[in-house]
Amino acid sequence: MSQDRVVVVGDALIDELRDDLGLREFVGGAALNVAVGLSRLGVPTSLIAMVGDDAAGERIAAYLADFDVELIPSPSPQGSSRAVSVRSRGGEPTYEFNAAAQARRVVFGERERWAIAAAPVTVVSCFPLDDAAQTQDLVDAVAATDTRLVIDPNPRTGMMHDLEAFVAAFERLVPRAAVVKVGDDDAALMYSEELDDAVARVRALGAPVVLATRGAAGAGMTGEGFDVSSPVATLRGRIVDTMGAGDASLAAIVAALVRDQPPADGPGWQEVLDEAMEIAAATCRFEGALLRTASELRDVDIDSIGT
Repeated sequence: MSQDRVVVVGDALIDELRDDLGLREFVGGAALNVAVGLSRLGVPTSLIAMVGDDAAGERIAAYLADFDVELIPSPSPQGSSRAVSVRSRGGEPTYEFNAAAQARRVVFGERERWAIAAAPVTVVSCFPLDDAAQTQDLVDAVAATDTRLVIDPNPRTGMMHDLEAFVAAFERLVPRAAVVKVGDDDAALMYSEELDDAVARVRALGAPVVLATRGAAGAGMTGEGFDVSSPVATLRGRIVDTMGAGDASLAAIVAALVRDQPPADGPGWQEVLDEAMEIAAATCRFEGALLRTASELRDVDIDSIGT
């Protein structure tokens, strides 16, 4: 295993999509989407996630292998996680999670700790922060390492058991982070407040940089001495599926951190954010959460992916 791999810690599952067109399945999970996205952007990546010893787990493992993401699996006695998403005509999903997803748990053994210690960046996304033992395991794994922590709380009502504990654990990790991502849905669920207020709260907790995602309104990045924003990029074709936009944005930000180190000023962060918004826009023009780039739209029949 290469010692310069970014490590992503979180969820891997099967997304079962139901809408007017019928039922389709995709390999997904927020952490998995970020890991695959990073690999597609040229960043060697490992994923630490719970995967069942079943057909779904085999499919998840094969998918990761196809995109050259190293899987460090945690066992799942109840099989692989599954999310059933029902789509509205506007493309926004609602989720129901199976028992395995609700009981998700990551093992932090010797291999996992070694990978985190060697990683230039460790991304935590959709992690069971409401589990005190899991949170402590994560804290112990990143303690006394040089890895830069990137946190996307990504709370899911169907997977959480204790919102108060989840928020407390998130806030415990924030001062250790290099970048924290907060979406408008996260702000509403965790704090019952507007995104700008949540961003100010997270900055006050000690986050040096906050990525604030606003859905169709684009995103912003805030830190010491800078506050930049960018709309979702205008590209060819129609928006088909918004499921992977936030994960694609985060992958783009992390890839920039790995390639260039943190930008030194507002214009540097603006460039990074603009690229992330272009990647998010391209991702939304295909069904599923696989990260896409604008170059992939050049030779595509736009009518075929826009219907």
